[in-house]
Amino acid sequence: MMGNGGAQAPTTDAGGKPLARAFEQVPPESALAMPEQDFGVRPDLIARRPLNIDIWARRLLVVLLALLPAAMAAHEMRRSIGLDGISAWEGVYLALFIPLFAWIAFGFATAMIGFLLLTVGKGRSVTPRPLNAATPLKGKTAILLPVCNEDFLGVLGRLSIMERSLAQVMGGERFEFFILSDSNPESGEVERRAYQEMRASFSRPVHYRRRALNIGRKPGNIAEWVQRFGGGYDYMVVLDADSVVSGQTMARLAADMERHPHVGLIQTVPTVMGAATLFARWQQFASRLFGPTSAAGMIWWAGSEGMFWGHNAIVRVSAFAESCGLPELPGRAPFGGHILSHDMLEAALLRRRGWDVHMVTADDSFEEFPPSMPDLFTRDRRWCQGNIQHVPLLVKIKGLHPVSRFQLLVGASAYCTSPLWLALMLVVLGGALAGVWPPAAILPSGGLLALTAVLLFGPKILAILWAMADPARRIGFGGAARMTRGVLVDIILSILMAPVAMLTQTINLFSILMGRKASWNGQTRDRDGMAMTSAIWLFKWHLLLGAGLTAMAVKAGSLGWMSPVVAGLFAAPVLAALTARKDLGRKAEEHGLFQVADPWWRTQSYRPLRFRWPTTDGRRVGPLAANDE
Repeated sequence: MMGNGGAQAPTTDAGGKPLARAFEQVPPESALAMPEQDFGVRPDLIARRPLNIDIWARRLLVVLLALLPAAMAAHEMRRSIGLDGISAWEGVYLALFIPLFAWIAFGFATAMIGFLLLTVGKGRSVTPRPLNAATPLKGKTAILLPVCNEDFLGVLGRLSIMERSLAQVMGGERFEFFILSDSNPESGEVERRAYQEMRASFSRPVHYRRRALNIGRKPGNIAEWVQRFGGGYDYMVVLDADSVVSGQTMARLAADMERHPHVGLIQTVPTVMGAATLFARWQQFASRLFGPTSAAGMIWWAGSEGMFWGHNAIVRVSAFAESCGLPELPGRAPFGGHILSHDMLEAALLRRRGWDVHMVTADDSFEEFPPSMPDLFTRDRRWCQGNIQHVPLLVKIKGLHPVSRFQLLVGASAYCTSPLWLALMLVVLGGALAGVWPPAAILPSGGLLALTAVLLFGPKILAILWAMADPARRIGFGGAARMTRGVLVDIILSILMAPVAMLTQTINLFSILMGRKASWNGQTRDRDGMAMTSAIWLFKWHLLLGAGLTAMAVKAGSLGWMSPVVAGLFAAPVLAALTARKDLGRKAEEHGLFQVADPWWRTQSYRPLRFRWPTTDGRRVGPLAANDE
């Protein structure tokens, strides 16, 4: 049923079955087939290109840079504990220690390469080309904003920023917005009233559709749009409800798609914005400072086998339709049902058919971050289930590119490192208690400890050097002194949070494997503190583990090196409660802690919007009053 006039569509058919659309104001349909993919059949390629020796040499270099320190660590530990043969305890220890060390080394190697690219190489290989104003855009682009029970004032505020930014770009008239809602009826009614009041105030089409039957969550939401309207658009910029991307970047991405017809997707690397709580400000600072070097390294070795994070990316609609129709998997959760972490799989499916998938850095592609540790862990649990769901698909899906298989495997194995770290600590303490080794014998030597410190903290040091090298960037972080102070506080907080995340991910992983599937509802994007009693109950298992590890460490004489772990576990409730407060976030801002440069729209003048709409409590507010970050 079309809703061009804005009429409220019936929610059920004659038999009482829910219809897919509850309310919509949309353009005429232009259907596009999106067939469900057969994972057991290798699809035909759109083109066969010769082997790129250069990109495979890059990947080999990264692997060697990761394996070299891991081999050195293995040799050093073998000398320390294996001179008289390897016992069962020592064999388990080495089996845990070596892959975890290689995991850390891989992250350092990626960051080091990114640092060299951004400094010596000036970032030329990881940033998109400037927009050529002499070449007008020919294709038509839809900007998709999927929402599910979000703060709709905030969504419309961010949309208005992007809409006004597009008005300043040549070719901006080739873009249209679609708000694709999966909200419940109550939130949907608020959205409908707000949308109808503001619709005429925009200078370009802004369409809205709410589904009454939310099949397949976000990927089902996008797929329904592709099947109904995809034939009328060449590209789609996929966003999240908390995304902001400048018109200049969106136009540049569309121009790159037109320039390279074999590219199916370009993913920007978004940075964090809009932080209010102390936790979010901390993560915003870390994202802005530490993220670019690691992202540049990952872009360098990924090449045309990049990743998709589900938002802040442009996709060729026809390529997506022919390649990414996701089936519902047989069986129960966590491996059955709808595919949750669809984005990484969709990138792999595009590459499976021969489409290139690229990643680029962009200074004006933003997203928000969960406001507290519990909100981050809630989101992380969903990601854990989605990534674990990929494991059997690595065998089932025929024709995946080797790098795509590696990326899916890395995504899943990232959630296995936490139980491995916990197991490693228990093996060390258990061996000391059993008399297998003295408390100090199993610890790394001085040289190995130094190497471990370099691998752990080296990416942060490289990021500081990168920021210091550019005066404008250095000023954006508040100057050298404030930036260094922020890094020191970040290191302390990261050390405290690491064991909390370790146990949380371990609990999440085993609960998911036992069949307790994660819910996938609207995210908590705003919070101001949490009660200490709630925090203590939420982190009760962390306190219990802290007490258990303390008792074992005292008895084994290993409390010294275990103190950072137990301190983080005992501090979990306090850390979560304090960092979730907005007043501490404001104080940090006032004192220059975790300072970052303002987003681009803070430095530009935009025309004011002329519309207003009611909120749920009847007050009338301006569109940017509630969320103008």
